[in-house]
Amino acid sequence: MPMGRRFLAEIGDAHRRTFRSAVAAVIMVLAVANVPAEAAGPQSVADLAERLSGAVVNISTTQKLEGREAVPMPDLPPNSPFREFFEEFFNRQQPNGLPERERQASSLGSGFVIDPEGYVVTNNHVITGADKIQVNFADGRNLDAEVVGRDSKTDLALLRVKPTSPLQAVELGDSDRVRVGDWVMAIGNPFGLGGSVTLGIVSARNRDIRAGPYDDFIQTDAAINRGNSGGPLFDMEGRVIGINSAIISPTGGSIGIGFAIPSSTAKSVLAQLRAYGEVRRGWLGVRIQTVTDEIAESLGLSNSEGALVAEVTPGGPAAAAGIEAGDVILEFDGKPVTAMRNLPRIVANTEINKQVPVVVMRNGERKTINVVVGDLNQGEPDQATDDEAEEPEDTPAPQSESVASLGLELGVLTDELRDQYQIKENVNGVVVTEVTPGGPAAEKRLQPGDVIVEVGQREVQTPEEVAQRVAEIAKSGRKSVLLLVSNAQGEPRFLGLRIETDAVPKQ
Repeated sequence: MPMGRRFLAEIGDAHRRTFRSAVAAVIMVLAVANVPAEAAGPQSVADLAERLSGAVVNISTTQKLEGREAVPMPDLPPNSPFREFFEEFFNRQQPNGLPERERQASSLGSGFVIDPEGYVVTNNHVITGADKIQVNFADGRNLDAEVVGRDSKTDLALLRVKPTSPLQAVELGDSDRVRVGDWVMAIGNPFGLGGSVTLGIVSARNRDIRAGPYDDFIQTDAAINRGNSGGPLFDMEGRVIGINSAIISPTGGSIGIGFAIPSSTAKSVLAQLRAYGEVRRGWLGVRIQTVTDEIAESLGLSNSEGALVAEVTPGGPAAAAGIEAGDVILEFDGKPVTAMRNLPRIVANTEINKQVPVVVMRNGERKTINVVVGDLNQGEPDQATDDEAEEPEDTPAPQSESVASLGLELGVLTDELRDQYQIKENVNGVVVTEVTPGGPAAEKRLQPGDVIVEVGQREVQTPEEVAQRVAEIAKSGRKSVLLLVSNAQGEPRFLGLRIETDAVPKQ
């Protein structure tokens, strides 16, 4: 008989039950002890928080306000018996004609030191409109700060203080390596309390919350409240992988949805603010739009990735290189453009005057075009239009035609229709005069006064040309057609419209 069974046989039933319970408890403890560390989460962040807190600061600002805070004089009729009483009361508020007392508004935020010499990072919105900025340190020091530079498009600001001894600083990490589910820690100044530490995980990456043109936020459930803005979001190695910037909350308090600017974005912005006092971004000179499923199908693309060029700025880098309206940009400087909103960020982060390869899809073929990147600060205002564009020739053509497959009534762009819809002189094509409710055009919100410039990437001048081109595309087996449409002000956009094949005339 095995020794274990012989031992159990020699003891009583009560002892056997006690022994088995003890063994089960030991097994349970061993099982818990073997839980993988990454699943159990951090035991404590006390050492990490203690090590980093000295580099996190409170930002307090003061703004002067004109006038004085007072109850306004009621609007009373001239003959009101109360008018004299109220005039006397309000005149007493300013005795002897003394000037109004100056008022001040204060706000609080967070920040962190990135250089022992005194460079401090915070949000631009924390210091906007401030007449005085003070940086308050965990050791009790309070130092006045000057603005080195600010960038409203990424909501970042770089401050400088002049300490008498080197400051504790923290390092910017690599946010590109952060994964959803990683543990993160926020330190900041919520509600003016100062030095608060919260812990959570990365909930999502690449969030677009419509805060600016280069949105690429890290979302976290670490508690972020008012006053945390500008503070750091740390990884478990103590590196800053985000700058806390925004929350979604109906109450103003944390509900577990906070957003941080990635350190990968902040690095280049802060370096330029320190070097130049401003951010110098790359510029391509195009208006772009999303490649929808309908547009992708109409262009013969296998998926809806890339950025569709709706308009090329005359004289810009794209125009000089030969990029055309209707091109779909798939890669820029070796980086894939998986979605339209990625392209502005990629271009902005590209060195000015650098020649880069741009891969586009044009007429079903991939094409590589070399572009010399321009300066956004110089090129952005130059949105010129061609005022010398030729008028369409006055050739015999139908004055109007119905394209039932798209749910449209179209007309020749005469002077009368230009006046009726106030269409600019440099806009040419075929004017929409009526849209069928519930039809393909109505689904894409076309309206009378819009002008169809191209059908299937071919220019059109008459309603008949539009109908013929749509019929050709339907006959080729495609279920949608790509239109280049301009509004009355001359702003173009591409639309992918489904073709109602039952309404296409037989050829």
